[in-house]
Amino acid sequence: MRYAGLTDEPERRKREHGNPYDFKVMQQFTSETAARQWEKRMLNQGHEEDTSGKGWKYGYTFSIRFSS
Repeated sequence: MRYAGLTDEPERRKREHGNPYDFKVMQQFTSETAARQWEKRMLNQGHEEDTSGKGWKYGYTFSIRFSS
């Protein structure tokens, strides 16, 4: 499952998610409006929303694979 979220502390978010191999800061923002627009685009592309981040300065993505 692919996730996208916003945060002011991307390294902390990466650690909190267990350092996913594909965690990537996709974009840095100068306004919350631009950040929210990016987040909406990512959700429209099929990403799930990661709401655990605080802030909006960085947009990030990562995936979690579930084993069966």
